[in-house]
Amino acid sequence: MARAGLDQQIVLLAAAEIADVQGLDEVTLATLAQKLGVRTPSLYNHVSGLPGIRKQLSIYGMNRLTDTLARAAAGQTKDDAVRSLARAYLGFVREHPGLYEATHRLPDLEDEQVKAAAEGTVNVVLGVLQGYGLEGAAAIHTIRGLRSLLHGFASIEQQGGFGMPLDLDTSFRLLIDTFLAGIHSLYAKI
Repeated sequence: MARAGLDQQIVLLAAAEIADVQGLDEVTLATLAQKLGVRTPSLYNHVSGLPGIRKQLSIYGMNRLTDTLARAAAGQTKDDAVRSLARAYLGFVREHPGLYEATHRLPDLEDEQVKAAAEGTVNVVLGVLQGYGLEGAAAIHTIRGLRSLLHGFASIEQQGGFGMPLDLDTSFRLLIDTFLAGIHSLYAKI
């Protein structure tokens, strides 16, 4: 029988907290049960084992990232929207490193829930790029480039790879400004 007050959302939030504080690899049935004060078998009343928890963390992380990016870009256009979106992305990674990692350990890209969550994030960025008139292949290439920049910078920072004593936020701003200069250079109608 399920513990009173324990539900799938509580289990998911506990898993997200473990991921952010201790790391995604520390999200196990044992650590989750210990955090929630239940026996490990009790978790099966709310999740379908560790793969189920990982899938839900991935979806939850993507949805949270999408919401964060959408709020950041709301009411802004073009360069201001991209800069705001980029800062929000990096802020999300800094605040939720484990949850962010879960977004990249996708359980199954053919899973409809996973696919919908991933498309949500892409659609927010597509909406921002429409301000530049980018559509179709040009928009997808631009999204890939931006994602690579954001993920690369955030990942290197998370791993402590920026050892020189220069302000990281300045480096990040310059990176985004360079990306925007590239958009302006490549697409003359901007």
